[in-house]
Amino acid sequence: MYRYTFPMAGLLLAAPLGSLAAQSAGGNPRVVLAATPREGTMAPGFSLQWATKDTIGTPDAPYELWRDRGKTVVLAFYPADFTKGCTAELQTFADQYDTLFGEDVVVLGISSDSLASHKRFAASLDLPFRLLSDPDLTVARKYASHGDGGRAKRTVFVVGPDGKIRYQNLKFNPLDPKDYSALGSAVRAARGD
Repeated sequence: MYRYTFPMAGLLLAAPLGSLAAQSAGGNPRVVLAATPREGTMAPGFSLQWATKDTIGTPDAPYELWRDRGKTVVLAFYPADFTKGCTAELQTFADQYDTLFGEDVVVLGISSDSLASHKRFAASLDLPFRLLSDPDLTVARKYASHGDGGRAKRTVFVVGPDGKIRYQNLKFNPLDPKDYSALGSAVRAARGD
């Protein structure tokens, strides 16, 4: 699959080539456009299973973004539990939770890992927020946060109380204090502080 990214337009063009299966009924290559949600637009809705350090949510009660309308929500897509960068990022979120987010902010870590892995990972870091399992990267695709090899890319979004995206960082660096500072500022702005 060839991918062409147009950063200014926020678009990813993917055209699988080289096989008959990659052609539509008319014989033309299939082209898929995936737009990165832009600041000021409504955040794409989703429903995913979740885990915390203490429990795994039941299948009949998934996390649904629309239920948190009226609150500020932070969506942190990350590649994998128990890896160096992801551990650094989520541990920093936990350690600086009050200054970065505050009690009235919903923080969600999202990766393709299993719920059992999420529960162990959350417990190992004593995370005060939910980790959502996106095994097929369905939600990551909605947010242009899907990477290669079945893993999400490290991206962060802040969704305001009105359901609109207020901030996005499509290359969040878990080792750069400036990225955490920018995230904290975006959360405060979304909360109206």
